[in-house]
Amino acid sequence: MIEGFRSLDASALLQFWFEETPPRQWFGKDPAFDEAVRERFGDLAEQALSGSLAAWGQHPAGALALVLLLDQVPRQIWRDQARAFAGDRQALALSRAGVERGWVAAEPHQHRRQFWLMPWMHAEDLAVQEAGLPLFSRFTDARTADYARRHRDVIARFGRFPQRNALLGRHSSPEELAFLQQPGSRF
Repeated sequence: MIEGFRSLDASALLQFWFEETPPRQWFGKDPAFDEAVRERFGDLAEQALSGSLAAWGQHPAGALALVLLLDQVPRQIWRDQARAFAGDRQALALSRAGVERGWVAAEPHQHRRQFWLMPWMHAEDLAVQEAGLPLFSRFTDARTADYARRHRDVIARFGRFPQRNALLGRHSSPEELAFLQQPGSRF
């Protein structure tokens, strides 16, 4: 066992996310689900953000759990707050390492590969978005790959996600405001 890797915590998160939680809950707004995630994994998310769980990144299961703690869990527990995006850079670095080490390719479950790659989709960086598209095509399903293309298109158009502007204290352009009024623009 690697020092600092608490397999029980990582396993509990992976079991909760992939076995106990129906996929329909992963991306919807559900205050009860957000609260359940906050209660069970809020402290671990804080530890992940502080870097104290970095040793988890040395194992595929721990690294995937850490990606969840840095990328998806903050979006649940700090929904509609700037802090929801606080772990994005760390999650992307872990995801890149998972791709480079072959962990994503070796993962037999499509849903797990999807969450390995989510930090690419969440990046406000066109180069990252472009590099992520072939990964989504290769390792996920057509629906997820299409969703990744939609994210890339927003970054190509605006250089950022206008949906985040208010939360991050950024001024929205008239074009961004018009975009946000369109159906399906708030993902």
